[in-house]
Parts: sequence; C-alpha cells; structure tokens
Amino acid sequence: MKQLYAGCDLHGNNNLIGIIDEAGKRLFKKKLSNDLVLVQDTLKPFQGKLVGIAMESTYNWYWMMDGLR
Repeated sequence: MKQLYAGCDLHGNNNLIGIIDEAGKRLFKKKLSNDLVLVQDTLKPFQGKLVGIAMESTYNWYWMMDGLR
C-alpha cells in the first residue's frame, strides 16, 4: 500500500492542506476554511493511507489536532 504524508499550514481563518506520496509527488493541494468537519471530509478519501500530518501554526492549532485524532 502506498504511504501518504500530509502537511497543513494553519492560519487564523483558513488552512492549506497538501498531500504527497512516498516519492514526493504532490497528489492534493487545497485551501480550506477553518471548519473541522470540512477538513475531516476533505481528508476522508486518504484515510488509512496517511502515515502522518505535519502542521505549521504559530497559535490556534489545538482544535485541529484534537479533531483529527
């Protein structure tokens, strides 16, 4: 099974999520509103293949990390 990795740049009212495969090929990139259900629904097709999610944020990251666990 191909392993995938996600990165999230979290801002005050939006976030940018990117997903790459194990070879570094970009598979997905999208800017989203900071809505947990929207983020979860967006990541759902990749569930089970994502090895991890790296997040960059200077503040306000708690709600997303808690919600994605």
